[in-house]
Amino acid sequence: MSNNLTKRDIVLRIFEKTKDIPQSKIQDTVQMTLDIILDALAEGRNVELRNFGVFEVQKRKARVGRNPNRPETDVVIPTRAVVKFKAGKVLKAKIKDIDLEGLD
Repeated sequence: MSNNLTKRDIVLRIFEKTKDIPQSKIQDTVQMTLDIILDALAEGRNVELRNFGVFEVQKRKARVGRNPNRPETDVVIPTRAVVKFKAGKVLKAKIKDIDLEGLD
């Protein structure tokens, strides 16, 4: 069993709390939410979820890297957009006391 939380797990947890909303409607709502977040990030917009955190689109500068299979050859890695996540206050507080021994 995986420790990861999946989209399906989120749908099932919401269903357990509501029971009167069909799982298909919950699944559609979760997917629409993720699609809205994805579209905003793809447009270069940051996504702020108060107390949870902020997804920020940042520019990563071009740099020179090396192919581990051919270290004698330099490879130019172009400038690109990346998404960074900054945890909000509530999330930081919740993970403060996490058991670090259980993490890989």
